[in-house]
Amino acid sequence: MLTNEVREYLKKPLIARLSVIDPDGYPHSVPLWFDLDGDDIIIISDRKTKKIAYIAANPHASLTLGGDSVEGVGYSFKGRCTNEEDPDYRWLKQMAYRYEENPQADKDIELWRTTLDMIVIRFRIEKVMKVA
Repeated sequence: MLTNEVREYLKKPLIARLSVIDPDGYPHSVPLWFDLDGDDIIIISDRKTKKIAYIAANPHASLTLGGDSVEGVGYSFKGRCTNEEDPDYRWLKQMAYRYEENPQADKDIELWRTTLDMIVIRFRIEKVMKVA
């Protein structure tokens, strides 16, 4: 599903904006870190955030990267999310090292692992649109 051009773009540690639907039918949009797993986008989150409950009730979502004056070209994705466990903290570690330098990444991994109830959001891409 993803072209080489999109895959290369997704290698950049940009801030993504995930939009899910709240119980009243309105978008709930949040900035977050992401990484790629095959054709899926992976996001980490504290289980207690609103987006986790919203995804459980309605998996439809969109995710946008770039398309602003800094990045120029960007991409918008439509798809469905599922919430998954991260028992060995694989994604927590991978995401922290992707976005932060050591020793800050090590400190945040330990803090989040011991004080938050971390979970993985798997965004299954159904449609890709280029935005400028």
